[in-house]
Amino acid sequence: MLPQHPFRRSDPTGTGQPMQRWQHCHCPERSTFLFSLAVLLGMVTWAEGLPRSAYAAPPLAVDEAIRGGLDWLVATQSRRGNWAANEGRYPTAMTALAGTALLLEGSTPTQGQYADAISQAVDFLISRSRPNGLIGDPKTDDRYTYGHGFSMLFLSQVLGEEEDVHRRQELIRVLEKAVEFSGRAQTPDGGWGYVSAKDGNNFDEGSTTITQVQGLRGCRNAGIPVPKEIIDKAIRYIHKCTMPDGGVQYSSKGGGGRPAISAAAIACLFNAGEYDDTHVPRMLAYAEKHLGNIANAGFGHWHYAHYYYAQVMYREGDTKWHDYRRQIEKRLLTEASRDRAGVFWQQGYIGPVYTTATNLTILQLDGGMLPIYQR
Repeated sequence: MLPQHPFRRSDPTGTGQPMQRWQHCHCPERSTFLFSLAVLLGMVTWAEGLPRSAYAAPPLAVDEAIRGGLDWLVATQSRRGNWAANEGRYPTAMTALAGTALLLEGSTPTQGQYADAISQAVDFLISRSRPNGLIGDPKTDDRYTYGHGFSMLFLSQVLGEEEDVHRRQELIRVLEKAVEFSGRAQTPDGGWGYVSAKDGNNFDEGSTTITQVQGLRGCRNAGIPVPKEIIDKAIRYIHKCTMPDGGVQYSSKGGGGRPAISAAAIACLFNAGEYDDTHVPRMLAYAEKHLGNIANAGFGHWHYAHYYYAQVMYREGDTKWHDYRRQIEKRLLTEASRDRAGVFWQQGYIGPVYTTATNLTILQLDGGMLPIYQR
């Protein structure tokens, strides 16, 4: 911000003399000021012609980005307790993802800086539980299985921290019905589509399958009964979709290997306890080839891919995780934006809530706060 122009003061010399006399004097102080002002204005004009990166603020520190990002999520939460993507889409999925990012800080629905925001998110998602077990609303949640899966993950992590007996029973009821819905929504091939098998004529797709399996794993870890045959069918589905080079294709019907789905599939197998799965080495090699270089953007859904690939690398630990973390942190911190509410990420057509929540998950994995992400 430029300093206030001294000619705008009614008494610039402090002597009580009229403005005009000081303006027309030939004193050295005035000449020095005018020279300095000309240099300053010249620098501003020069900077305006540069690319933004040439004079942008330096990247944030990791802790600063995390704190600012969490504050931004709280500031953008609606009065109903939810978040949404661009054009108000995916309210259930966005609320679950944002709530999970807040949980990773260490706050719970009853304790911590973000307790109130988390509690409101829980209230919203409980209110979205339908009689058939679906967490979401088919009328407002496009591709509702995403929201259902992310909600099972979030609420299952909340369950272990809930101290109120009545509230715990309510969460258990919602999650038990949610597991039943996922079982009925699974296709004969063992996957899930954007909607239930019945609503989608048994269409299945890799990314929604991973969302369901991770949510079901979270429920199982929290003590919610999950039929073993559901998980077994899902693992067979992933095996069926894995190609010889380790890439996981879009669907059981084909579609070619996808780096994003491949990373998610590995995370899914790890969540299912399949660390020694014979398919994993090939899948890891494929994922490293396409995702090991952080700068590679030659595939779709970059943030989604690294949301899951970060989980894979964290579980790998040691040098692999530390090298990957250094690269991903550098990129995410460089791409962060700031406003009065805090820190957020603009990238992605779904919107800043989605990108901010997924990036905050990546940046907070090292904290080890949630069972689903622990080694």
